[in-house]
Amino acid sequence: MPSPAAVPHRTLVIGGARSGKSAHAERIVADGSDPVRYIATARRHPGDDDFERRIAAHRERRPPTWAVVESADTALPDLLAAPAAPATLIDDLGTWLTVVIDDADAWDEPRGTIAAHAERLTSAVARYAGRLVIVTPEVGQGVVPATSSGRLFRDELGDLNQRIAAACDEVVLVVAGLPLPLK
Repeated sequence: MPSPAAVPHRTLVIGGARSGKSAHAERIVADGSDPVRYIATARRHPGDDDFERRIAAHRERRPPTWAVVESADTALPDLLAAPAAPATLIDDLGTWLTVVIDDADAWDEPRGTIAAHAERLTSAVARYAGRLVIVTPEVGQGVVPATSSGRLFRDELGDLNQRIAAACDEVVLVVAGLPLPLK
């Protein structure tokens, strides 16, 4: 078993849609970290039954001892101001970024419009002193989106992923449920 000093305290788990990245991140924090603070970043939309089923599936996997914080807004960096013992899991940066762009009404704005939010989050991750695991979608391996809003999201999330990866001690790519260490 690795010594506590050998365990990275900031881990980014990145992967494509349905790759198993959330389940992998949950296994990381479940290994000796109880209770866990689970920060759910998605904004719910009434009538979106498919999304509600996805949320329910995530809930069913989590132990009842985990404290769930729903933070579908720009306050995510504020939540990282104080570590929650023994671990925090953020799932995920793609849904957080969608909320940030929505709240700024920036879907038709130039790239970089939400850069201050990305920088604030990156700084909060870099300063976080506790165990932190962050889930994010990989957006750079797909087709170029057909819409300007799709390209904006891909570009902004790609930039955010690079910033967060640089701030983390460990980066793991999940493909077909298999974790591949990158850093």
